[in-house]
Amino acid sequence: MNLSCKGCVNTITKNLSAIDGVEKVNVELATNVVSISHNEEIQRDVFTKKLLSLGYPEDNEANNLLTKLKSKKSCLIGRIHSN
Repeated sequence: MNLSCKGCVNTITKNLSAIDGVEKVNVELATNVVSISHNEEIQRDVFTKKLLSLGYPEDNEANNLLTKLKSKKSCLIGRIHSN
């Protein structure tokens, strides 16, 4: 993942929390781990696709320049909304 600051945490938390059935999102910046409490009806790929669209791919996915640029954009948006 491309986690770098609290802006990233805010963006991920806001976007994943907006998915119906999500109860809680916890983002550990130091370890690059995202934990999600949700109902059993949501499939894992819903979360991984959303994270990838924001620029935060799983460690096993391609992390190309475009993805890194998306994460920087999401990071900046998260910083703006946290202030």
